[in-house]
Amino acid sequence: MSQNAPTILYCVNHPDRETLLRCNRCERPICPECAVLTPTGYRCKDCVRNQQKVFDTAQWFDYPLAVIIAGVLSFLGSLIANLLGFFTLFVAPVAGVIIAEAVREATRRRRSRWLYRAATLAAVIGGAVLILARVAGFLFGLNGFPLWPLVWQGAYVALVGSTVFYRLTGIKI
Repeated sequence: MSQNAPTILYCVNHPDRETLLRCNRCERPICPECAVLTPTGYRCKDCVRNQQKVFDTAQWFDYPLAVIIAGVLSFLGSLIANLLGFFTLFVAPVAGVIIAEAVREATRRRRSRWLYRAATLAAVIGGAVLILARVAGFLFGLNGFPLWPLVWQGAYVALVGSTVFYRLTGIKI
């Protein structure tokens, strides 16, 4: 009985490592450290990176546009939420959906991981302005320190931020 011994391959990135694994796109030999598991099998990091670039379609001007829209709308939403108290918990996710859809339309549905992160950060900062104003007012003795409005504003910021990120990235639960 003769058995065919597998050809010994060496990783493209680590020439001292033996491997039997190949990228399912470019067929280059890769070690387990260089392999990235995709739904269709293992790929090398270069192939994954090149494929990712196809999905990032945002232009440079989409970033400031998304930041301005998300920040301003979140701030305006926080002004409304400031008046609602407990009902902020119900209004904040709706505000997050409105902000995310406004950003999506303004950027003409272009995609980028960093665009989503920038819009989410701007929405959080825009919503946190009133929290900072309340804390500053307390520190400088301009008003008392009402706890519940801070709680509702914090809930607004958390709910809007998570909703904007969820809506823009399309995370499926």
